[in-house]
Amino acid sequence: MFGDPPPFKDRRDAGLQLASALMYLKKDRPVILALPRGGVPVAYEVAHELMAPLDVLLVRKIGAPGYAELGIGAVVDGERPQTVLNEDLVSQLGVSSVYIAEETERQLLEIERRRKLYCGDRPPLQVHGRTVIVVDDGIATGGTMAVALKALMQEGPAKLIFAVPVAPRETLDKLCVGVDDGVCLTVPDNFRAVGQFYENFDQTSDEEVISLLERQYVGLPANNSRAQATRHAQER
Repeated sequence: MFGDPPPFKDRRDAGLQLASALMYLKKDRPVILALPRGGVPVAYEVAHELMAPLDVLLVRKIGAPGYAELGIGAVVDGERPQTVLNEDLVSQLGVSSVYIAEETERQLLEIERRRKLYCGDRPPLQVHGRTVIVVDDGIATGGTMAVALKALMQEGPAKLIFAVPVAPRETLDKLCVGVDDGVCLTVPDNFRAVGQFYENFDQTSDEEVISLLERQYVGLPANNSRAQATRHAQER
């Protein structure tokens, strides 16, 4: 016996549906930040429909000494990259400040490499005083989104919102603490993985990320904040 079809055909379809739910924010002239790579095709449709600037928000985990898969914190890029630590875990493991500084620098270099790959010489979008919408293609545990939101809170946005097509209820409840709003189209009871809610959940390539970011950048009006940010950076 076959169940109901997935609610999203692909990331583009999910993005269009998400854009409809976020249209009430268009008047705020928001900034759209995508968690790459899978969040970019979703965020592109949101940015396109809301006529908003689009950027990536790169997050790199800081692994524990000798256990790289155990995250003790993360580095989040932006106009002023930030390090967000799990202070309880750092204290419990006795991780030195020297190790954290070295790992932070290593992850910052990787963030710079990836930002150069995806965005060329375009500077990160400024978020201070802006309505910021952070988009991904779905959330499971919410670890990356939580770190991203925590870092962005320190940048002083006027409003901070996360938006995803699908996520489990317990994850959403945790993420909603401290933000102005959270938008999720599907909150299933039987969540196992994000991909189960898409007909097509093929991996997003670097080439697609680069293309979508460039298309939205070029397609914006000349007086948009993205163009203004670029001119500001060139004048400095």
